[in-house]
Amino acid sequence: MNYTSYMPRFPQIREPGLPAFEPGTERYKVSGGGALVVHIFQGDRIAIVDREGRQHCEIAAFAADGREDLAALRLKVGTESSAIDGLLAGESEDARTIAAALRRRGLAGRIDKAALLFEGDSRPGETVELAAERDCIAIFHAPGGPMSAAAQDAPTDLSVIIRRAAVPNITAPPLPEPLADPRTEIRIDRCTAQGYLVKAGEYIQIIDVAGRQCSDFQAFSARQLDQGIERCLDMTATRSMVGLGYPGPGLYSKFFDHDLQPLVEVVRDTVGRHDSFGLACTARYYDALGYPGHANCTDNFNAALAPFGVEARGGWAAINFFYNTGINAQNAYFLDEPWSRPGDYVLLRATTDIVCASSACPDDIDAANAWNPTDIHVRVYPAEQTFSRAIAFRMAPDAEPRLTRETAFHPRTSALTRNFAEYRGFWLPTKFNNHGAIDEYWACREKAVVMDLSPLRKFEVLGPDAETLMQLACTRNIRKLAVGQVVYTALCYEHGGMLDDGTAFRLGPNNFRWIGGDEYDGKWLRDIAEQRGLKVWVKSSTDQLHNIAVQGPKSREILKQVVWTPPGQPSLTELAWFHFAIARIGDWNGPAVVVSRTGYTGELGYEIFCHPKDALTVWDAVWEAGKPHDLAPLGLEALDMLRIEAGLIFAGYEFTDQIDPFEAGIGFTVALSHQADKLDETSGAAAWHVGTDVTLAFDREIVPGLSVAALNLIYQPEWTRFAATDTAEQESTIGAAFALMARVSPNIFFGGEARYLRRYEGIGLEEFAGQALFVGPTAYFQLSERSRLTAAWSVQAWGRAVGSNAALDLANFERHQARLVFGVSF
Repeated sequence: MNYTSYMPRFPQIREPGLPAFEPGTERYKVSGGGALVVHIFQGDRIAIVDREGRQHCEIAAFAADGREDLAALRLKVGTESSAIDGLLAGESEDARTIAAALRRRGLAGRIDKAALLFEGDSRPGETVELAAERDCIAIFHAPGGPMSAAAQDAPTDLSVIIRRAAVPNITAPPLPEPLADPRTEIRIDRCTAQGYLVKAGEYIQIIDVAGRQCSDFQAFSARQLDQGIERCLDMTATRSMVGLGYPGPGLYSKFFDHDLQPLVEVVRDTVGRHDSFGLACTARYYDALGYPGHANCTDNFNAALAPFGVEARGGWAAINFFYNTGINAQNAYFLDEPWSRPGDYVLLRATTDIVCASSACPDDIDAANAWNPTDIHVRVYPAEQTFSRAIAFRMAPDAEPRLTRETAFHPRTSALTRNFAEYRGFWLPTKFNNHGAIDEYWACREKAVVMDLSPLRKFEVLGPDAETLMQLACTRNIRKLAVGQVVYTALCYEHGGMLDDGTAFRLGPNNFRWIGGDEYDGKWLRDIAEQRGLKVWVKSSTDQLHNIAVQGPKSREILKQVVWTPPGQPSLTELAWFHFAIARIGDWNGPAVVVSRTGYTGELGYEIFCHPKDALTVWDAVWEAGKPHDLAPLGLEALDMLRIEAGLIFAGYEFTDQIDPFEAGIGFTVALSHQADKLDETSGAAAWHVGTDVTLAFDREIVPGLSVAALNLIYQPEWTRFAATDTAEQESTIGAAFALMARVSPNIFFGGEARYLRRYEGIGLEEFAGQALFVGPTAYFQLSERSRLTAAWSVQAWGRAVGSNAALDLANFERHQARLVFGVSF
């Protein structure tokens, strides 16, 4: 028998880059406060998912002639469409994008009637399904007004999943919506190239249509070409000028020619992986590999640029967008499949009139284009348009990309510096003009500083089981947290490794706010709530709460001039460490804020949280009050110096998912487990617990008067009753401990101990659950002729739970154990 035919095979992606959905399925995200315009066809089925819960969905629909037609989706008019109209009337980029999408479809910019979904307390993941009776154009909106700093009603994201009735026979996904109204669009068919002219200030969007497709790009100064001088992008000159392998959005964003003159700058990049070292593919490359006559980018460039008077070349240096290459530790040049996905793009801005060439690379003999060359699409936008500088941020590999944003304080910080870095999806200043990291550091230590920390992720945790969820997820004992109090704590995975650190605010008996560094924190909390069946909502509020920190010895003197609190709240001077107050700026009529006495510098300091619409008012008030105190701005470089000196940890440096809070140096955030307050692992509710410890002890002097060896045989039965479910369980532990100690004074022995323990279900050792080995120091104190004290501390050096391959058993045993035993002889 030929056994090879039965060997298991690993799954392979046959069409790399295409969406991981069955044909005819499309997924869209509707951002909280944003909207989606999409064409629906007869027979299509639409699923709208409330991702985080308690988020309304407003829907409008239009027939081909522009009439409102909610009946096409079997919906009834439920409300006047004030929310969609309010969005269209705004000046945000979302508003401009949706208005442009309606114009392209010949629809009016005003919506009269809409249907409303998820009107009650919808649960996270709740879904409504619709069916289209006829063709229409639909608008899906996730409405929500500005959230007050003390409220918890942030608008959150929806998902719209469309399953088409007729699956189109297409070889590539549809193009993404234009960023604005383009001046021109150019389709570059697979294995070809095209030349085109772009005016100074215009934008060039180069789109990977199907994903994992490379596109060479080259540009010439049109003015110099008219004079017969060929000056094009030079990759060596560019790398030398910007100090990077290739430019990216931000301060170092320009491509230069070999006269060191900028021709284009990078405005957006949703991939972040390109090549600027190798030539565009050449005829010689394919000849050498046995493919004579193969189409190549160099010949395609020569043909595309010939009408502009550019001489042909044997090999073209170019920026190869989406090409995944690198140089390894052995100085070898390597390539792999591109990182780009369908619809990913690079947005460039011409600094002068330029002649451009773009290709859809024809390489199909290696992984450069994932073995399958596809099309490239180019859009050129007028110079009058404005686009934010951004890269793409994804919370998880399968999440939709989100472009880098400016915080609400950016108009003020950008007036003081042009040195910005991308930090978790936002632009934050690294240092400030006329200051610098060292000066900013001393300003914080001696006077006061203000910094923008808006990228911190905020999540509103609310509902009858909010406390239970926070108690389960956080390492602190959240039940002890009073309303108005803040606690620094950690979120850990099941194996003890840290997910994040952050602060938990208690706004009410069933209302919390989690502030951490990782976008994934919210999903982690929602997953725990779903697994335990808890009635709780975890709603993202980062976009509704931006914040600054005012830190330093003079911070209290500055803020007491601008922060007003009502009589029921502590004043700023009364505010205790790790407490917060609900306040306003200036007086009763000022912007609402939450002020906490917290920080990340080790100095006296405060943080002020406000809605983005009030950010400039808050900044200006603090800045003006700080002038007599020499208030200075603080960037990320100085903040790093301050937090390291203060012993404060940062993700990716002091902790990862393989480091627990003790190893990270924040063991103080882990509440000791009290046997009388054991938690029900399902509900998180407290339980009644009792146990006893039976030990058979053997001691023997090894060297009379100098050293002692001890052997203890251990049996520990435990009984637990869960009041919430009226159920009980029994467990038992058996083990042996061996200690060797030496006399260090007449009544004191000191040495080491090893403890091997085995955990069982049932007090009669019915079912083996796991085992662990603990090692650590121990000490014995002879208090009197008849009394003694034994102290020991140990760490789990090895362990194995049943069904686990982990090196430690943290399911049945603690990572660390401390014991203090008082004994009396009688």
